[in-house]
Amino acid sequence: MARPAGKVDENAEKAPAAARRGIQSIEVGFRILDLIRKAGRPIPLKEIAQACELTVPNVHYYLVSFQKVGVVQQHADTGHYGLGPYALRLGLAALEQFDVFTTARPVMAEVAAITGQTVFLGVWGNKGPTIVYRVEGSRSRPLLELRVGSVLPLLSSALGRNFLAHLPQASTRELLEQEMASSVPEGAGGAAGSSYTLQDVQAIRDEVLKHGLSRCRDALLPHFTSLSAPIFDMLGEMKAAITLMGPVGSIDDDLQSETARLLGEKARSISASAGWAAPAGG
Repeated sequence: MARPAGKVDENAEKAPAAARRGIQSIEVGFRILDLIRKAGRPIPLKEIAQACELTVPNVHYYLVSFQKVGVVQQHADTGHYGLGPYALRLGLAALEQFDVFTTARPVMAEVAAITGQTVFLGVWGNKGPTIVYRVEGSRSRPLLELRVGSVLPLLSSALGRNFLAHLPQASTRELLEQEMASSVPEGAGGAAGSSYTLQDVQAIRDEVLKHGLSRCRDALLPHFTSLSAPIFDMLGEMKAAITLMGPVGSIDDDLQSETARLLGEKARSISASAGWAAPAGG
């Protein structure tokens, strides 16, 4: 029986993304747009055609249509093509619609299901690193210290260390100075009179930036370890982090481990939804 005009095939909508049929010309058109985006400058028609492995006339047809709707503009002085004003409006609208909480929830549930441990989402609140959402894994232990709304320290939590490394130092200075006066460095064993030095703080920053995520063991909670991966917006600014936490020995918290790789990969996928692009070679 023929389907009524305009009625969507529900089975097609439920099919896996890889199995769905699309419109090839739209996909080709977005290859052209993505090339222009990545170029970072207006580029000539011939260069676009060569890079996309298309004929010059074929690319020209696409560019004419893109110009009509404002996605692409041709520069009068050089004849080169760059993104147009409507592309800017699309980007701004996407920024406004992005919700890190909504985007992160299913990703965190997946990480909790794979690892069996507690996963939480943290943001920078008016008092510092703050938990705003939490997912329990099948092997999670009750962690009353990590309730939604809990504010965590900069130096003795993986979430805090992430913000310490990525936020402007002016944003973290006041809280950092308070903690440096009273905190005991990880591994110091609570020795009398010991506290974090500026060298300790810089070492934390360097490690986070080197590995792309942070770790904190036996500091926030005794016999617990945690890994935290940052979430960036399209400007490369850290907006949140997803953190995995569990008893020492139940999580492989090596910064090169499969667990660390999984957490970093999932955080990058959330960042990509916000328009972030990983630096070349990163």
